[in-house]
Amino acid sequence: MFKLLARIGIDGFLLGLVSMVGLAWVLPDFGKSGGHLYMDSITVYGVALVFLLYGLTLPPERMKAGLMNWRLHLVVQSSTFVLFPALAWGAALALDGRIGSELMLGFFFLAALPSTISSSVAMTSIARGNVAGAIFNATLSSLLGVVLTPLWVNWYLSSSGASLDLGRVLLKIVLLVLLPIVLGQVLRPWVRGWIERNVSWLKSLDRLTILLIVFNSFSDSVAEGIWDGQGGGFVAQAVGGAALLFAFVFLLLRLVCKALGFNREDAIAGVFCGTKKSLATGVPMAKIMFGASPALGLIIAPTILYHLIQLIAAGIIARQWQDEV
Repeated sequence: MFKLLARIGIDGFLLGLVSMVGLAWVLPDFGKSGGHLYMDSITVYGVALVFLLYGLTLPPERMKAGLMNWRLHLVVQSSTFVLFPALAWGAALALDGRIGSELMLGFFFLAALPSTISSSVAMTSIARGNVAGAIFNATLSSLLGVVLTPLWVNWYLSSSGASLDLGRVLLKIVLLVLLPIVLGQVLRPWVRGWIERNVSWLKSLDRLTILLIVFNSFSDSVAEGIWDGQGGGFVAQAVGGAALLFAFVFLLLRLVCKALGFNREDAIAGVFCGTKKSLATGVPMAKIMFGASPALGLIIAPTILYHLIQLIAAGIIARQWQDEV
């Protein structure tokens, strides 16, 4: 059973995400900010820990191999930071308030996120694509997202008549994101051997921190009654929107890569890196940008659902492409 779930992209982390959401529904007083476990304090330090681990485990030398393939880089980064936000903004204009403002903000936040490193590289490797190009683009995307994601979200909120304290957010990003990444890179040469021996344990710690942030976010929203009256319509909109977004970008990128004459390996890397969005970056950054807002659970819901959809769909596609070689 577990082997079958793993084959279609469902692993313990995804099951853990579902469990944290369910636990928040049952025991919101334990997970809410200022609750029995003081999860808000834990998760603030957890954000810094996630990015410290990112800095420690990021091998800069692996970026060099894919450096010169500028056409692939242009396609991936344009998809990640231009196409996705444009689609989300277009959907917001077309729907004109027919979807709740928190959910629409969640979709735009999802669209502004960087690509994910681990699964982009893993899927590219499984499908026998350009792994070096995938590593470069997924890593570059993550670094660009530190700045571009809050700028995009600030623009969206401003255009919608809302506001984001951009100065406060950028200061938090410097302290909780950039500084830990830089510190991790500085420390990496001295602890590289230890990191390589304990990479599995560090990855588990990283994922546990993300699960705790999800638990805190959903506990806050349940405790404040944000989910009251949402019902099946909200779930259908969130799932349908996430699935449609992935399918549209995936098909469009396949056409773009074909039109540009990409070889098979570059096309695979372009499609997988250009369609992915990072839950590992998104959840901590949402915590920084929206703080302890009771609506945070609603805002990150599309990111969680998209993460599930992209892993399952990309896992199936990667194995199909692997068999074609």
